[in-house]
Amino acid sequence: DELSAAQIMYPCMQCADVFYLKADICQLGMDQRKVNMLAREYCDSVKPKIKNKPVILSHHMMPGLKQGQEKMSKSNPESAIFMEDSENEVKTKIKKAFCPPNEVSGNPCLEYVKYLVFGKYGKMEIVVDGTVKCYEIYDILEEDYVKGVIHPGDLKTALAKSINEMLKPVREHFETNEDAKQLLSQVKKYRVTK
Repeated sequence: DELSAAQIMYPCMQCADVFYLKADICQLGMDQRKVNMLAREYCDSVKPKIKNKPVILSHHMMPGLKQGQEKMSKSNPESAIFMEDSENEVKTKIKKAFCPPNEVSGNPCLEYVKYLVFGKYGKMEIVVDGTVKCYEIYDILEEDYVKGVIHPGDLKTALAKSINEMLKPVREHFETNEDAKQLLSQVKKYRVTK
């Protein structure tokens, strides 16, 4: 009685996507976990039963780059890093990102460092007082940030460099593979902005 029609229909439409796309594996953020589980439950309730339930991979939600954004948003391109962003776009977005000095809570730059940079490389190099310092343990980097040893500008520079390093093979693929180049061009035509 309390739900609007949209609140009832939207999860159903999301589940339908899983089956329409014939997805074996469905990878979405933790905020979509209930929809993914609804899709799996549907497999048992439909007649005949669907034997091969989609595998659900739920991942940590990355916050948007602006203050107070719980997650990245396609509708606000300045708040998200896209796979096809140029090196300069990444630098600009990270440079403008919310990164309060000495604060961990609500700091998207530290989230990106923890989950993306340390997740991929297990370390991060930051220029601190003119010297390159290699952090191999995230908690030590975080401690130094809270103490003010690491300046937000230095963290952002190192973060942009690391993200660009991650995206380099993707960029090269879309620049050199004709099918990928064509697909990217088609996808960009459908980009949603505010």
